[in-house]
Amino acid sequence: MGRVSNNLVGILNFLTLLLSIPILIAGIWLSRQADTDCERWLEKPVIAFGVFLLLVSLAGLIGACCRVTWLLWLYLVVMFCLIVVVFAFTIFTFVVTNKGAGQTLSNRGYKEYKLGDYSNWLQKRVDNTKTWNRIQSCLQSGKLCSKFKDQFLQDNVEKFYTENLSALQSGCCKPADVCNFTYVSPTEWTKPPSNGTYANSDCDLWNNDPNVLCFNCQSCKAGFLQNIKSDWKKVAIVNIVFLIFLIIVYSIGCCAFRNNRADNWKRY
Repeated sequence: MGRVSNNLVGILNFLTLLLSIPILIAGIWLSRQADTDCERWLEKPVIAFGVFLLLVSLAGLIGACCRVTWLLWLYLVVMFCLIVVVFAFTIFTFVVTNKGAGQTLSNRGYKEYKLGDYSNWLQKRVDNTKTWNRIQSCLQSGKLCSKFKDQFLQDNVEKFYTENLSALQSGCCKPADVCNFTYVSPTEWTKPPSNGTYANSDCDLWNNDPNVLCFNCQSCKAGFLQNIKSDWKKVAIVNIVFLIFLIIVYSIGCCAFRNNRADNWKRY
């Protein structure tokens, strides 16, 4: 079993070593080809992950195949820390995404979203002005509402109300239903007299300017959090599978480490 465990660790780390190469290439490509801040934001995490995977794979590969005990020990320590981090992040993901859901509206095909329905931790992050300005810039550079307008441009008001809009489209590209604005086009609405203030503060923030719309609304932030929630739920499921894989590799690595130590004792 000893030699088998060493061979398995070597094979698994050789595969992850091969995987790290395209990840590094993708990170470098992003750093040179990115046109927006949103795309540039991805380059550093991708490159860092690629370098991390490369170094850990090399440590596991050399430690198992060349019987370098201290290097295999270092590999196991890193693997253990990674298991703890992935486990903690998975639990954290489920906790912070437990709250929040769209509100179903009568005679509407879409839902609307309220910021207060989501976890306090997520609310604080998205309510930070500096953070939201970056997110807003990404949504605008991604032409979220331009595509939304083109997609539903031919709709009359009755047809528009039956559309199944995404959380971001519902929160950022149109006013809230409670505002009772008059439909002109998907991104153009006529405001009725407000008599001072609207019942919803988002109604005051709405503007037909394509660069404004409802990007500063609470509903837009809520739509973004709903999108994050859906993505994080998927990530959490992937993390569970990844965690099981890490535990299996770690267990095999422990066998290989014991085998290395036994061989070292025999030499002396």
